[in-house]
Amino acid sequence: MMINRPGVGAAPMAISIVSAPKVEGGIVAHEPARFDLTIVIPAYNEEGAVAATVDRIRATLSSLPLRFEIVVVDDGSKDNTKHEAQRAGARVLASSANGGYGWALKRGIAGSDSEYVAIIDADGTYPPETLVPMLEIARTADMVVGDRSGAMNNVPLLRRPAKWFLNKLANFLADREIPDLNSGLRVFKRDSLKRFIPLLPDAFSFTTTITLCMLCTKMQVEYIPVAYAKRIGQSKIRARDFFNFILLVLRIVILFQPLRIFLPLGGVLFLLGIAKTIYDITLMNLSESAIFALLAALIIWSLGLVADMISRLHLRP
Repeated sequence: MMINRPGVGAAPMAISIVSAPKVEGGIVAHEPARFDLTIVIPAYNEEGAVAATVDRIRATLSSLPLRFEIVVVDDGSKDNTKHEAQRAGARVLASSANGGYGWALKRGIAGSDSEYVAIIDADGTYPPETLVPMLEIARTADMVVGDRSGAMNNVPLLRRPAKWFLNKLANFLADREIPDLNSGLRVFKRDSLKRFIPLLPDAFSFTTTITLCMLCTKMQVEYIPVAYAKRIGQSKIRARDFFNFILLVLRIVILFQPLRIFLPLGGVLFLLGIAKTIYDITLMNLSESAIFALLAALIIWSLGLVADMISRLHLRP
């Protein structure tokens, strides 16, 4: 476990919160002081990079006046990931089976207590040094994301068209330009993050989901450019994850902004129905397909309005 305490004369970057004594069976149990920051590192077969990642994080944050801990979640690794992380001094939460990227992050978040939460991959692709300016921005933002869009040369060519399509779809549905949809380097306010934990999946779509959740609910999300290095080891993403990402984007947007989907879809059917109606009039024969398209548009718009009302009730504080 990495703990750093403020140095003499340094301006505090975050205020430590000390828990009040808790009474258990008539005995006062003093809980440890809450950390300012927890860095959660999900790791699956990352023995070649996890120790170096922990060391770089410690070297980056040790000079700052804040209490922090580094938590590595060993997600059922078959190699020496757990021992390498422990050797580097991180607190390790180990699992005997692989639960998924999102599951590992949720376990690390649930197993810690801090004002801020940072996540970073264990494969050496993200620079831990960027955590310093991200923490500064996090004072006034709900989430700060490391933006790789200017440094994505290390992404395999076969995956670039899929990433481009996914980003464009998410931008349209969220009604906002999203510089980096699924970056694995982020800093959150814990209070802003925890309301969405029940919605976050266990797979790689964790980062995509939290991005859309926060943007669709108008929370403050900031981006900062980061260098993106070539990963150490093999990628765990598979081709089937692309279709899961698309389904996820649609589900999240329907949950928070359903009219972004129902209005255009109904509009397409309505225009098709109008066009077919005009064509049928020229033939003096109104067809069933024209009526069906117009009715389908009205039904979809009605469903969209109902979904929008349910969404507003769900988001009511």
